[in-house]
Parts: sequence; structure tokens; C-alpha cells
Amino acid sequence: MSAQRVVLAMSGGVDSSVAAHLLVQQGFDVVGVFMRHGEQSTAACELDSGKPNPLLPILQGRLDHKQGCCSASDAADARRVADQFNIPFYALDLEADFKRIIDYFVDEYHQGRTPNPCVQCNNWLKFGRLFDYADAVGAKYVATGHYARMMESGESDSPFELHRGLDDDKDQAYVLTGIHRSLLPRMLLPVGGYHKTEIRQIATEIGLRVADKKDSQEICFVTSGEHAQFVRDKKPTSTAGEIVTSDGRVVGKHSGIEGFTIGQRKGIRVAMGSPYFVTDINPETAKVTIGPHSELGRSRLVANQSNWLVDFAVGESAELEVQIRYNSAPQKARVTRNTPSDFEVEFLEPCFGVSPGQLAAVFKGSRALGCGWIQKTG
Repeated sequence: MSAQRVVLAMSGGVDSSVAAHLLVQQGFDVVGVFMRHGEQSTAACELDSGKPNPLLPILQGRLDHKQGCCSASDAADARRVADQFNIPFYALDLEADFKRIIDYFVDEYHQGRTPNPCVQCNNWLKFGRLFDYADAVGAKYVATGHYARMMESGESDSPFELHRGLDDDKDQAYVLTGIHRSLLPRMLLPVGGYHKTEIRQIATEIGLRVADKKDSQEICFVTSGEHAQFVRDKKPTSTAGEIVTSDGRVVGKHSGIEGFTIGQRKGIRVAMGSPYFVTDINPETAKVTIGPHSELGRSRLVANQSNWLVDFAVGESAELEVQIRYNSAPQKARVTRNTPSDFEVEFLEPCFGVSPGQLAAVFKGSRALGCGWIQKTG
């Protein structure tokens, strides 16, 4: 019986590299892929004639060391790992797909919202387009190096469950809650049952050069790390305006609302004598409102474009936990599904830093139940 094939997203980091090792050890037929976004990237792979190749590499025969399009350091790291495990490796030119994410990123900031491109990347690309490529090469599964776990439930209507990773400090289940429920049976998350220290130890033991490689902290396509400048470069329309307090008093000016997010304290550049935070961003007036920490508290939110990984009927209500940012702790709340698309969250205690544009992920203990994009707060 032939081994089951899995397409593994390889970033060149330690997590996806060890994931490759674990999958090979488990007997899978692993195909490694690196997703190129096109920002400051090298030229596309060329045919022998020197002309650009119109086909994505994964749909061609294996190029081995003749793959000229993967010269970025991360892609090179990923390829070396693939070579070490003797698995095929391909670079996918997803520049057109990443453009959709970049446009979303820029537009959200111009609307005074705080985008989450990593979640959209998982929804649209890692567990979106990669399934297309998996189907094209006869792969049953798609795998990543996320710190989250897939668990069998034994339930006929929901046989697979998405759970938080064992490492609380690295858990990434939040960013995976937008994945369509039908894809859960085909997801593999090999490192979710480990702590980060264990993953680095495994990498060292098997001789991976990336064992001590630092985790990426920035959005991959914002190569400068300057989000506001990236937005201005992509969309130079001015959004400059005033900085005001909650009672309407003008206390300063700013060069663009894209430089702010709800809950922000640093970079406001207005001396108030005590800590002040961004509490509201109005894209119509370009006013940024600041206030003391107490003014950040919110008792409710409304989210739309919901995605449910469990049966949660319209009109149903339950006390659950809601996480409003990737790095925030889940908050106890009553969640009510109002329509097929919308749900409302009423926090049992005030929740701070709730920002339109961010994802509200719903959990019950370690299990991810669903999510939606925050539209309104109150």
C-alpha cells in the first residue's frame, strides 16, 4: 500500500522544518512547498528559452537544484531541509494571490480598522489555494507548522476538532479558526502536540541548520516592518487629521490613520501627563481619539462573516470564551448567533483593546468553535 501524500507548507523556519521530519517519520509521502509573495522577490522561474514559465512549479516535473526562482534566504533554508529529508520541494509563485491580501491589508487601514493578514493568508492560501495544489498532485492532506492540534471527536457530524496547541506561549489556534469546516479532516498539524523547546531540541538532534533560527515577528510582505509606510506607498491618498480626546478637545495632529490601531499607546506623540491610548479611529473625519485605559473597555461586540467549526444554530446562545487578538487571553462571554453571518458577544467583564477588523475567535476550553470579523463594539 502506497504512502499517503501530504503537501507541507515550508517557510524555512524551525517549526515547518521539524514538521517535515515528523511527517516523514510517520510514513507520509511529503511534498514541500514554499509560497512566494512577490514583494521584493527575484524574477520568476524561467524556461530553457529564458522566457517566464506560465505554469506554477508544482504543476511541473521536479526541478531539483535547477529551481532558479527560490533564491531568498527562507526559500533556500526550506530547500536545504527538503534535500536533507529527500523530499520534493517546489516554490509556488503566489504573487497574484498575495495581492488580494495586500489590497485587503491596505483597505482595512484606510477604513480605520486593524487588519489581520495572517488569518486571511491561512483562509485563502495555506488552507485555500494549497488544497488546490494538493488535489493537483494527488495529496490527501495539507500540513503546516502551526502550534494547534487536530483531534478526533468520535462524533458523526463533527468527526474532527481543532484545538489549541499544547504550548500556551506559542498556541496558534486563533489564526486557524477561519478555515472551512469541511477541510478539517484533511488538515495535519504535526508540531501542535509539542512545546517550542522540544521542537528546537528535535531540530538540533537531527542536525537542522535552522534549529536556532529566530521566529518571524513581522508580516511577511511588509519587508521594512513599517506598516504605516507600507500602506502609504501602496495607497498614497492622505488620511492625515487631528488627534482628539473623548470630549472632542484637539490635542495634536497625525500624518495618517493607518499609523494607529485601537489600544495603541506608543507612537501617539502627544504628551498628556499620564498614559493615553487610542480608543477610536474615524475614517470619515480622519480623527484619532485617545483616552485613559479605562475608556478602552468594551462590554460587547458584533462580528460578521462568521465561520463555524461546530453546529451552532441561529438563535442559539451559550457562555463560552472569546479571543479578540492573536496575543490576548480568551475572555468569558455570552455568544449569540443572530443570523447565518453575524453573532454577538457580551463580555462578562469589560474587555480591553477590542478593535474592528480583528478576528473574534470563539472557544470552549481548548476547542475552537468558530470565528467572525469584529464590526461594532460597545
